[in-house]
Amino acid sequence: MSDKPVRGRARPRVLLLIVLLVLAGALVYGWNDFSRFSNAPLNVTAQGDSIDISRGSSFRNIVGELRQRNLSAANPLYWRLLAEQMRVAGKLHAGEYALNVGITPRQLLANMAAGKVLQRNFTIVDGWTFAELRQALARAEKLNHDSAGDDDATIMQKLGAAGEAPEGRFLPETYAYVKGDSDLDLLRRAHGAMVKTLAALWPARAKDLPLSTPYDALILASIVEKETGRPDERAQIAGVFVRRLQHHMLLQTDPSVIYGMGASYAGNIRKDDLTADTPYNTYTRPGLPPTPIALPGKPALEAALHPAGGNALYFVARGDGGHVFAGTLEEHNRNVDCYQRKHCQ
Repeated sequence: MSDKPVRGRARPRVLLLIVLLVLAGALVYGWNDFSRFSNAPLNVTAQGDSIDISRGSSFRNIVGELRQRNLSAANPLYWRLLAEQMRVAGKLHAGEYALNVGITPRQLLANMAAGKVLQRNFTIVDGWTFAELRQALARAEKLNHDSAGDDDATIMQKLGAAGEAPEGRFLPETYAYVKGDSDLDLLRRAHGAMVKTLAALWPARAKDLPLSTPYDALILASIVEKETGRPDERAQIAGVFVRRLQHHMLLQTDPSVIYGMGASYAGNIRKDDLTADTPYNTYTRPGLPPTPIALPGKPALEAALHPAGGNALYFVARGDGGHVFAGTLEEHNRNVDCYQRKHCQ
């Protein structure tokens, strides 16, 4: 009896098995390649890079930009499969996203689905003037400059604080922002932070301060801020000015004179500058200047509201960032001779 029919029937089975094995191998290879793609870093070569997804962008547009920028050479099908696997297809948010070195496709899609947009930080430095704050804002990256061309009064009006002098009104702090925010957004937050901080600190102030309003405290704090950068001296400096106010003495603070000189200040203060009367010349006018002279930080505000005790009415710079304090004019003059004229006895 011949076995040829049996062999004829076996051949299709063998071919089917081969096809199934090839398909299985292709599936295994495809799955492994897909898994490798999902968790392999994108081709990000520079820290600080980002991708900006505009509103209304399709998934295809997003993948297309990644491929166009050579951040990913993977088949777009892989990106679609990954998005379906993560259940984020159609749920990606517009915005700017960080492309940190080492970020994977899975991490990037997760960030986009969560709306975890890139945040930048802007720091308002203690002791800046409002003019310096505006200059720094103009240099900030990815920030809309909506106040460009506005004068100070217009800015305060847009912030809902019409009639307020801007100097001193913004709390030095670090503020996070995202692309699309404006300089007015940051100013509004910093203004609100100062209002809130003053409102919290003012009720707990020391007794018998010669300060009638929180704004007076803001002015005094700005002077303290400009007179010293040393944390251990702020309360001492504040104490000197508080006692001078209580004794109806002129404050005689150089930073206020310099502020009143404006653009004419060339880096040195001369005797003629101390006698030239301006609203900010505390050598010619009694009491506090009409506005703050800088943006005081919270530590300076606390020092102004809780000045150190003692009898010091004068101080002079030592030349090392610190100051020497004196209770009498005679003692102060000796300190000036020693530390400024180098005639120490």
